[in-house]
Amino acid sequence: MTVQFSGQTVGPGAPPLLISGNCVLEDLDMALQTAHHIAESARRYGFNPVFKASFDKANRSRGDSFRGPGLEQGLKWLAEVGRQTGLPLLTDVHLPTQCDPVAEVVDILQIPAFLCRQTDLLEAAAATGRVINVKKGQFLAPEAMKNALGKIRDSGNDSVLVTERGSCFGYGDLVVDYRGFAELRAQAPLIFDATHSAQRPAGASGVTGGDRRLALPLARAAMAVGIDGIFAEVHPRPDEARSDAANALDFDLLDQLLASCSAIAESLK
Repeated sequence: MTVQFSGQTVGPGAPPLLISGNCVLEDLDMALQTAHHIAESARRYGFNPVFKASFDKANRSRGDSFRGPGLEQGLKWLAEVGRQTGLPLLTDVHLPTQCDPVAEVVDILQIPAFLCRQTDLLEAAAATGRVINVKKGQFLAPEAMKNALGKIRDSGNDSVLVTERGSCFGYGDLVVDYRGFAELRAQAPLIFDATHSAQRPAGASGVTGGDRRLALPLARAAMAVGIDGIFAEVHPRPDEARSDAANALDFDLLDQLLASCSAIAESLK
């Protein structure tokens, strides 16, 4: 099962996809700096790159947290990143009304994990004809994702990716269950979200924590089990990131992750 876009193929036998970028758009210069590094690193280690950043983080834990520049400004910045780097683009959509304007700019529309069962959103995204990346809800079993992906396919769009990003473990942690990877990969090309899987969801403080160091071993294990791409959020100065600071990788950690995953992918051949 493969998906094609922008001259790239995602799926078994194709080079692994790298979906990477800033958790949320903070400014254009940072987005461009990040995108250029992603492009260079992906080529060095044999990945097909996609730049990812959100124009609005509508599911922040606290109402006073930074959400991003918004739809209009965010799409302008994303379009400029695409123009200057030539990279395919991915961003989240949270509302059905966002899907059409976003599809005019980006190559892949992403459905956030908390919204993966929202029928109106899935159908509106599917109607754009763009590739749709659906993040598996932290609350869903792998086999339950058939229904979410089915809503997109039933709307006439077969260009679907599925992303594993960890499952709820108690009240404040996530665990990655590699037993479900074969089930998910049978449904659609499978992306592993290395950085969100290292989260510790927000508790009383209202700020999501985590440990970015865990992203590397989790990604290596995922590559060994069998995936079609890696999702990893990066930031030039992760501790200063305005969203998911605890989990974002700096550029050096991203390179380490790609180098080790590339070696594993080669060994599997």
